Amino acid sequence: MTDVASPPTDLSFEEALQRLETIVSRLESGQAPLEESIALYEEGARLKAHCEERLKAAQLRVEKIVVGPDGQARGVEAASFE
Repeated sequence: MTDVASPPTDLSFEEALQRLETIVSRLESGQAPLEESIALYEEGARLKAHCEERLKAAQLRVEKIVVGPDGQARGVEAASFE
C-alpha cells in the first residue's frame, strides 16, 4: 500500500509536483484497487496543499505589499533583494 504520510517539509516544489503527476496518472489509469486509490487521493491532496504553500512562499519572496500613508494596502510591487 502507498505511504500516506504528509510530504516532508523539505520536499521541493518540483519533487512534490512530479509525485502528484504520478499519482494522477495512476488514478486516471483505473488500475489501482479502491483502498490504494483512496490512499493515493489523500496523498495527492496533501501534495497539492504542499505545492500551493511553496508557490505562495515564492510569491511572497518576489513581491511585497505596498502600504499607503493611511495604512491601507495599495497593491504589490517587486521586492528588492538588497
